[in-house]
Amino acid sequence: MEFEWTVVVDALPALLKGARLTILIALAGLTGGLVVGFVSGLMRAYGNAAVNGLAFTYIELIRGTPIVVQVMFIYFALPTLADIRVDPLTAAIIAIVVNAGAYIAEIVRGAFLSVHKGLREAGLALGLPVWKVLVYIIGPVAFRRMIPPLGNQFIVSLKDTSLFIVIGVGELTRQGQEIMAANFRAVEIWSAVAILYLVMTGTLTLILRVTEKRMRIL
Repeated sequence: MEFEWTVVVDALPALLKGARLTILIALAGLTGGLVVGFVSGLMRAYGNAAVNGLAFTYIELIRGTPIVVQVMFIYFALPTLADIRVDPLTAAIIAIVVNAGAYIAEIVRGAFLSVHKGLREAGLALGLPVWKVLVYIIGPVAFRRMIPPLGNQFIVSLKDTSLFIVIGVGELTRQGQEIMAANFRAVEIWSAVAILYLVMTGTLTLILRVTEKRMRIL
């Protein structure tokens, strides 16, 4: 069997459309995931017993279940339990927000707690409120330490979008499946899909490496 480049060329517009949707889901989901993760991570690091316990329950619940189960729960179970109906794209974005948020929370918690407590004590001794100490003193140091693990989480979440094929989201993997089902050229189609994922993750890796160098990660 010969590799037919014309098959890839013909499929490229549809695959690129799927890749754009993949990037959209990842960007929207990770934006929300960063917000959820920062809030949950700070709750774990500095909250009282009740707040810490609430964040801990959320984090362990999400990290203990596969993202494919989470998105199917959002898409199929919520309409039954709470009469909340969402379209596949919305369900996919919510799943990334919820899933990435749990992992980012632990990254944030670890980064903030890794900063020497002397910095916090020094800020408080100067009469600064706790939020200013976290934002202006501890935050910049912690943020530098977060960049490498956050980059890894971004790549993982980008690849996780392929699992949303189970609810019919037309992202890259779904587009590849539909094209392959029509022309039965599995080698060409899945090779093209793999290369597009490599391009996306490679670009993200390059951006993160440049960011790390500019931030002078210690």
